This record gives sequence, C-alpha cells and structure tokens, in this order.
Amino acid sequence: MTGDLSVERFESTTQLVVASKEGNNDALGLLLERYRGYLLMLAHRFLSERLRRRIDPADIVQLTFLEAKRDLASFRGTSPAEFSGWLRGVLKNNVATAVTRHVTTQKRSLRREVDGNRPSPNDSGGAGWIQQLPGSTTSPSGVAIRDEATIALLEALHELPETQAEAIRLRYMEGLPLAEIVERMGKSDTAVAGLLKRGLQKLRTILDQDMSPWL
Repeated sequence: MTGDLSVERFESTTQLVVASKEGNNDALGLLLERYRGYLLMLAHRFLSERLRRRIDPADIVQLTFLEAKRDLASFRGTSPAEFSGWLRGVLKNNVATAVTRHVTTQKRSLRREVDGNRPSPNDSGGAGWIQQLPGSTTSPSGVAIRDEATIALLEALHELPETQAEAIRLRYMEGLPLAEIVERMGKSDTAVAGLLKRGLQKLRTILDQDMSPWL
C-alpha cells in the first residue's frame, strides 16, 4: 500500500517503521527524513575536516538512503532504535568505502594538498547539517552561515558522547517532545532525561551561555 492517504495516519516513528517494512514507500520516505540530521551528524564525526573537502557528508547520507530503500528487506528489527542502529551500520560502510576510494586511490594528491592550518580534532565542518535544520533557507551552493550560535553548538556537540549529542539535537534543534525522543532513541524517559541533563551540563562548560539560546 503506497497511496498518499496512507501516510497521513502515521503519528509515531514506530508506526512508520512497521508501515515501511510492510512495503509503504511513502512511510519509508518520511521515516528516512526523520533520521537525516542524525546521519549527517554521524557522517561529520566519521570524516575528518580534510576528507570532508573531498567527500560530502550529505552525499554519504543520500547514498545511505538509497541503499536503505534497496535493502530494507534485510532489516529484521521493529523499533525506531533498531532502525537507527541499522542505518548507522549502512552509513559506516558507505563512509569506509568512500574513504578507501578517495584516500587510497588519491593518496598522492591528498599529500600535495596545501593547508595553512592544521585541522582541529573538534572541527565540525557543520554546513551540511545546518542546511538540513528546520527553517533553513540556505542553498546547496554559495552557503553563507550567519548563525554563530548554531555553529558553536554544532562544534560543541562533537565533544559529547553520541547519545547525549543526539538527544540534545532532537530536543533543542528539532524541537521534539520528550515522548518522541524516547521513541526515536529507544530509551526510557529517565534515560533520555539523564542524557539531556548530562549533555547540557557539559555544553555549559564549553559554550558561552550568553551567546547560546539553547542554554
């Protein structure tokens, strides 16, 4: 069942997972979009600043979406958390393949590349993710990042454990209610609340609270 009317009844991520496994392509499209920001965040984490000049994280995510649609039958889980883990594995494989292709086969050109600044281990290179944030009006070409608070938050998130960063992104950047975050991450209310609390405590030690609207 793939009609447009069918997707309107889905309110939860769990329903989208079930409908997608039943062959509803519209539900699958909606489901994948819910994980775009998460996958972009992971792609930025997995790729160094130097590699991101040659490998666009957004392209890795798009390839992951295509493979997820093609190989959905191999996904055996039923929950959002299981689907998230499955997508993460697909993404990691695509990153590894891209790195092998672009680094191993172009090693010499990478070594000749001139860079006056040594890349920071915490550099987020967050333009690709910022383009996906709600309310963004930037175009893929000629992107001008003007929201310094958002950039600072993106960089700071890279210093947090992955689960804390994802909980904060969902709550404060996507504006999801706690119940939806609990379902999306496959954790209890208490666990998610703890992730948010610890993550915010860590962010307060990193960010200027007068400059950040999330703190």
